[in-house]
Amino acid sequence: MVKEPGRGMNPLVRGWYNSSLAVILESVVIGLVVGLVVSAFRGLLDVLNGSRLCLYGFLPGRAWYWTALWVLALVLTGLLLGWAAASRPMIRGSGIPQVKGALLRLMTLDWKPELPLKFITGLAGIGAGLSLGREGPSIQIGAYVGKGVLTIFRRPNHERRILVTAASAAGVAAAFNAPLAGVLFVLEELQSSLSPLFISCSLGAAMASDLVAGYFFGTGPVFDFRHINVLPLRFLPWIVLLGILCAVLGDLFKRSLYLSLSFYDWFPVPRILRPVVPLLLSVPLGFFLYDSTGGGHDLIESLSRGGHPRNFMLLLLAVKVLFTAVCYGSGTSGGIFLPLLTCGALTGAILGECLEWAGIAAEEQSLNFIILGMAAFFTGAVKAPVTGIVLILEMSGNFDQLGGLVLVCFSGFVMSELIASRPVYAVLLERMTGRAGAKG
Repeated sequence: MVKEPGRGMNPLVRGWYNSSLAVILESVVIGLVVGLVVSAFRGLLDVLNGSRLCLYGFLPGRAWYWTALWVLALVLTGLLLGWAAASRPMIRGSGIPQVKGALLRLMTLDWKPELPLKFITGLAGIGAGLSLGREGPSIQIGAYVGKGVLTIFRRPNHERRILVTAASAAGVAAAFNAPLAGVLFVLEELQSSLSPLFISCSLGAAMASDLVAGYFFGTGPVFDFRHINVLPLRFLPWIVLLGILCAVLGDLFKRSLYLSLSFYDWFPVPRILRPVVPLLLSVPLGFFLYDSTGGGHDLIESLSRGGHPRNFMLLLLAVKVLFTAVCYGSGTSGGIFLPLLTCGALTGAILGECLEWAGIAAEEQSLNFIILGMAAFFTGAVKAPVTGIVLILEMSGNFDQLGGLVLVCFSGFVMSELIASRPVYAVLLERMTGRAGAKG
């Protein structure tokens, strides 16, 4: 039970402590701490991903036992991930459904044992090459950090919910250098009611977290895209088509996740062994289709530079969808934000390549479709169009693309409604809680 806030304080101090300003200042403190923890998580992931790239450059042509040692290391990593997922079910997957469930009082986040496990297993799985993203773990890590800080700042339940939600927004901000997208994501996905205090706390936490992340990773956009021009009006039908394609493919992406989760539940493999399956699959993929491993950040940037054959991108898209499903279904820590964006970038790049082949678009306009595809795929899967628009604006730094992003996300959202495609995190939460409609 939470004690009465400010008990034992001087009346004047207690009055200030119980004011909205004090809660907002606490959200800034929480944001700073979240920024430090998530920046450490993000920085270590960069080190691990760089080391994995060097490893797969080293192994070809070497004696067989070097590869055998790597496979053994992956098996041991998989057993660690499986043990953690079995012992602490709340750290499985992205963590976003768990945070939402905790805010709805359907689940409980136990921050002391689960925070370090989420941190370590997220690093181990994603760093080893699983097709999972850092954003989901960053959001859950933010929520855990918020709960930990709130053991010092004692607040009534409604203010605690606001501050934990604000901490989740700070997790998005630090993961992607996207503070406004973090606020909008918790508005669209995690919070069912609005208040000036909630908005102020979310903004304060996200900006503070982004400030810390900017200190370590720079204040520029996450993706290093060149400057591009706005697409002419004659491309509007193709933008609408891209939104429709991404909505349909986003629905297939989600259904592959649900099918993988069901398959793992049906197939008689102990939970402790499940992460070993995708980790072993990552070995041949690492040798022959390296771009399909990991979250996909480097792949998106390489797509922006062009030069990828259309058939190769189609293969990458198919493998990325399937491998992400196998990875996520295993139950280890890792999100789907970045794989979603990667699939959207591939879809946009393929359409841009087709238009270039047909003489409709120029080569430099493919980057427009890559950016639009990321936003549309996110919208089709998550059903959060405003977040999708602002997230890609902040991550790409191309604010001139606002009109195209609005159109592609609108068409993608409408198409997802027409095919009755449900928000992915709502379905995942229902599967976890056993509520009706879980089949999505």
